[in-house]
Amino acid sequence: MTDTLSTDTEFVDTWQSWHTAREHDLAAPLGWLSITRLEWLDTEPTRYDGIPGTWWFDESAAHVRSADGESFADRDFELTPTGPGELVEIDGVHIEIVRRGEGYLIRTHDGSAPAVRDFHGVPAYSADPTWVLHGRFEPYSEPRPVTVGAVAEGLAHVYVSPGEVVLGHDGGEHRLIAFNGKTGGLSILFTDATSGVTTYAANRSLAVNASQAVLDEGGPVAVDFNRATNLPCAFIDFATCPLPPAGNHLPFEVTAGEKIPYERSQ
Repeated sequence: MTDTLSTDTEFVDTWQSWHTAREHDLAAPLGWLSITRLEWLDTEPTRYDGIPGTWWFDESAAHVRSADGESFADRDFELTPTGPGELVEIDGVHIEIVRRGEGYLIRTHDGSAPAVRDFHGVPAYSADPTWVLHGRFEPYSEPRPVTVGAVAEGLAHVYVSPGEVVLGHDGGEHRLIAFNGKTGGLSILFTDATSGVTTYAANRSLAVNASQAVLDEGGPVAVDFNRATNLPCAFIDFATCPLPPAGNHLPFEVTAGEKIPYERSQ
């Protein structure tokens, strides 16, 4: 009994440290909450009020050129459609360049943005070790491109899926299409019976640790729903977050992980 209590306490403490770091990253001076504006670039050179430079994109890259009274170096940005953006400072303005679908967008960041200034944490369910579900990863014979929708109207994302995670819960078996993780392992986008009730309606995201051997051949994985996180679109209106693949819905309540942000529940 004492050993179990000690283990549970350690689990909660570890989760709390992770959750605190997660909140710190969100509210970092140039983190997601600092985004204040989004502009989709045109194929014709265009100026945007309050943003230095003349901007446009073509088949090869996004471009910015200095205009009258500006002295910064001209820049070109060749990015991948679903990859990370590039954050630069131009004449004192922090600008993130992002490629999504066939186009490019720019977002401005401000460390004193209202979302950063007013941030007071992310609500979440209490850590519960019973929400670490054990399953298996089943790789496809070849990775498959999977097209998913986005919270931005008319936009689609294409990700490569190496396979599926299979989980058992209450006697049922559930399959979730997985994508490659940003720093290794797997990433899962999902909804469940709490979505739109106590958790953000569009989706939540999970990082799943998996060794290279498991990724190559398949094998056991542990899925910790306590670390189910909201995507940026849950906090701000300037995100282009993907939606889960068709079928990545769990028909039961996952009462673990992050809840609807305070800012969206008011």
